[in-house]
Amino acid sequence: MPEIAPGAFHYPGFLDGPAQEALAREIAEVIAQAPLFVSLMPKSGLPMSVRMTNCGPLGWMSDKDKGYRYEPRHPETGKPWPPMPQMLLDIWDALTGYPKPPEACLVNVYSDDAKMGLHQDRDEADFDAPILSLSLGADCRFRLGGPRRADKSIAFVLAAGDALVLSGPSRRFFHGVDRILPTVHAELPAPLAGLGARVNLTLRRVT
Repeated sequence: MPEIAPGAFHYPGFLDGPAQEALAREIAEVIAQAPLFVSLMPKSGLPMSVRMTNCGPLGWMSDKDKGYRYEPRHPETGKPWPPMPQMLLDIWDALTGYPKPPEACLVNVYSDDAKMGLHQDRDEADFDAPILSLSLGADCRFRLGGPRRADKSIAFVLAAGDALVLSGPSRRFFHGVDRILPTVHAELPAPLAGLGARVNLTLRRVT
């Protein structure tokens, strides 16, 4: 088992080139139905540095007044989120072994200069369920800490095709993206070309 911290499992190259291309086609269709948008930080209303959308029964979002939360509809179109592709459900079953399916898949699109500060995923009611992350496109420097923000952290590269599962103790660990790395030839698959540098998919069980 590729365990890098208690309950944290890194699977380098889990998706090969054809699998990445197939997943990119699925996500391009999701974005066509649920356009990318920018969530806002609670209270300050400042825009986040990543664009995002969702698929599945629920979608994560944030705005100045209501803060972080899950909603069943796109904030701009008002339509339900597109269904989660079967490919994602199959990967969830293969890597997590959790008996219930994910309810939300966040699609985060990073530009070359985007990052994501250390944070905990704690807007869900089910903390027993793991979190599954899949990467496409450019490499990033990912940081994983502990249950407190000030805990010692480790940094490692998440590359195209990598999978990461946060379960058990690491489910509540602080984590984030320090920066996108200028890796040569690390580009998004053709169906997502032009959207940005990196796409991250994060599958979660919410209720």
